[in-house]
Amino acid sequence: MIAASIQPQIRLCDRKENLRRALALAAGAASEGAEILVFPELFLTGFCYSRDLSDGVPYPSLDPLRSFVAEHGCLVVGSLVDGRLNRGFCLDERGIGFQDKIHPFGTEKDHFDGGSSISPVETSKGRIGLSICYDLRFPEVARSLALSGADLLVTIGEFPAARGVVWETLSRARAMENQIHHIASNGAGPEFCGRSAIIDPWGRAIAEMGAEEGWIVGEIDLADRDRARREIPALGDRRPEVYRW
Repeated sequence: MIAASIQPQIRLCDRKENLRRALALAAGAASEGAEILVFPELFLTGFCYSRDLSDGVPYPSLDPLRSFVAEHGCLVVGSLVDGRLNRGFCLDERGIGFQDKIHPFGTEKDHFDGGSSISPVETSKGRIGLSICYDLRFPEVARSLALSGADLLVTIGEFPAARGVVWETLSRARAMENQIHHIASNGAGPEFCGRSAIIDPWGRAIAEMGAEEGWIVGEIDLADRDRARREIPALGDRRPEVYRW
């Protein structure tokens, strides 16, 4: 299975331009055989507080991406604003599934509520364990998704340029500690740190980027996840009965 992590420049409040960029980058990734295309957090709007760009059922802002999915038979992952939710979505030919951002960061709390549940999203490409930006700092989110049967982890973010080391380190850590592939998609520079990556269950980069706009593709073999877990059965060796908070 070929996955793409797409890293666009995101223009604040400019849905039309962001959509144009997204479709152009998606077309490039699809031309390289990508079946899963992952975009950053709020890639169509950014954190636009000056205008109401909220969407809702049936999410008409995603219609051009629905057409793209129908044409290419792919899965598109991203997030959008739905009222007071930063709503992560997985869109394919079957329809759309959601995982809301659990942890709004800082002043985001003035505009967003945190999601109330964590579970993988069932898609035509497998069970996607989706987390959003600040969620990456909370290992409980990725662990909950892994233990709930996620086939791979996906993190979408708008990590700023000053915190690139955090983004890169935690993206690898979530793959290693859960022994699972991890697709991490961030916004491009100069505002964001970029460093989007596709990481294998041992924490090695299958493909990775700098801060530039563009995309990467990499092949994901889910058998690698199973092999990593057989080699070191860390998930099975957990002792939750003695863990304390």
